[in-house]
Amino acid sequence: MKVAIITGAVGGIGFATVEKFDKEGYAIVAMDIVPSDVGNERLAGINDFVYVSGNLASADDRQALVDAAINTYGRIDVLVNVAGVAPRVRADILEMSEESYDFVMDINLKGTFFLTQLIANQMVKQYKNEGIKGYIANVSSCSAYTSSTNRGEYCMSKAGATMMTKLFADRLAEYGITVNEICPGIIATGMTEKVKEKYDNLIAGGLVPLGRWGLPEDCANAIYTLCSGMLGYTTGQSIIVDGGMHIQRL
Repeated sequence: MKVAIITGAVGGIGFATVEKFDKEGYAIVAMDIVPSDVGNERLAGINDFVYVSGNLASADDRQALVDAAINTYGRIDVLVNVAGVAPRVRADILEMSEESYDFVMDINLKGTFFLTQLIANQMVKQYKNEGIKGYIANVSSCSAYTSSTNRGEYCMSKAGATMMTKLFADRLAEYGITVNEICPGIIATGMTEKVKEKYDNLIAGGLVPLGRWGLPEDCANAIYTLCSGMLGYTTGQSIIVDGGMHIQRL
């Protein structure tokens, strides 16, 4: 049985990704910040899973996640880096605090990078010993290339994640490991719920050519495609999942 590690597994995109990989027959090793009882209850309908409660910013928690996968299933085939946070308070970049910057960067970029490094080394070992090809998919954002001056730390973290995707794709290619990312646009999740009215108005005004909010399932389907082997000659690539919002129009 193939095994997928998915972070941010309790949230919108993360849980939709868990459901997609479960449907495709994968065992799931899921991580999120919520306590174990909450996480296990959320994933109760999944066929084969282990839930690890942890903070992506913690080296010990990242190691515990990898240990849970290896001790339970003996292998890691897929890593999906979904976990991410927005600033607790949106503030103009002229007023952004170091605390807010560190909070976002420690999870979105630093934590994601070092978890990927940890699992990449495991995948390299598996490739050398057993010929297993690994797949890594990162969830970046349209904010990687779109300025939002009242949440600059988030934009910078996602721009960094996009370069991280390219770096790992380059480094791991010799081991048959592909590394790609998706860049979601306006997706209906807990992160966007606080600004729902703003985005409702922008979508109604034509910001998104397809004319609707994105769904977590839209992202999960793209993530699975990148990790399924169907795009085996694609690595270091960003797939934009935004209903056409990125299209420059007159």
